Amino acid sequence: MNLKKTKDGKKWIVRKSCRHPLTGVPITKTRITNTKREAIRKYEEMVLEFNKLKEEIQVPRWEPFIQDFFKVIDAKSFASKTKYNYKVGLKGATIPQWSSELVSHITSEQIRHLVEVDLGDRSPSHRKTIRKYIKGAFDYAVSKKYVVVNPCPEIRFGIKKKVKKVLTEPQVKKFLKTAYEMEMEWKDHWAVALYTGMRNGELYALTWDKVNLEDRKIIVDCSWDNKSGFKETKSGDERILEIAKALIPILERLKVKNSDQSAFVLPRIDKWDRGEQARELRMFLQGIGLPQIRFHDLRATWATLLLNNGVAPAKVMRMGGWMNIKTMMIYMEMTGVDIKGVTDSLDFGPFD
Repeated sequence: MNLKKTKDGKKWIVRKSCRHPLTGVPITKTRITNTKREAIRKYEEMVLEFNKLKEEIQVPRWEPFIQDFFKVIDAKSFASKTKYNYKVGLKGATIPQWSSELVSHITSEQIRHLVEVDLGDRSPSHRKTIRKYIKGAFDYAVSKKYVVVNPCPEIRFGIKKKVKKVLTEPQVKKFLKTAYEMEMEWKDHWAVALYTGMRNGELYALTWDKVNLEDRKIIVDCSWDNKSGFKETKSGDERILEIAKALIPILERLKVKNSDQSAFVLPRIDKWDRGEQARELRMFLQGIGLPQIRFHDLRATWATLLLNNGVAPAKVMRMGGWMNIKTMMIYMEMTGVDIKGVTDSLDFGPFD
């Protein structure tokens, strides 16, 4: 601390010097006070001023920081849809509140307030996703040394486990029978989905060179979405499906009907290109008096019907392309396969 009395000994001079963090030019601040105590306080204030200057130069504000973070996201091997969701989620949720905030000044309480209060009218799963995106951004801030530790707090979202909607076997029979009787444009798409358990994007990308009718096998190694276009499957792995015997006539008819020699197994539909397959399915099911489910729930229906019919969970998991047993347990719980036989040993004798 540069502290000394004036020549007449009546006042105190306090001086603080440092170099500008970017230019290196020396900066000196001098204050004259009446007492030594006041001079010490002034020195402490100058230290805080210099530290603030250094921080504001070295630590970015939230909005430019987020733009820089998006460049890192773009460089990662994430799917285009994931990158898109990151950007839209972070911009929409955080820019209005934190745009001009220094990254290092955003606190755990601010993050908690944003997620729990500002986004309080959104679903728990949406808020959980935004919290994940914010945590990812602050992980990057830690790596750049803008902050020492990630301030993103742990938050419980109370997401309740819900049973997925699926169709029963009699409902599937009515569904497909009616679709074919009415010559619905989507009939083959629905049938292939229910017989294979393939995801919507995998069905869209399925080409004839991946279908072997003689060996009853389909190779699933490609998918599609409207953000990324054609890409690898969700897990990144290839898998082989067994073609159900009942599906063979449908595929044979599609192959014969493929007069334009398209490489794709399923006919292109404008509404499919626009991602309206779920709405079309719900409208049809509602019209014939069946439970309304999403297009993706045809996959869940496939899995639960196989499990109900006694197919080993490991085989369903492998054919469906699920990567862990935790996901498979969702379908086992839906069918009751995981508790089947639990009460067989209970017998308390006749009561009449």
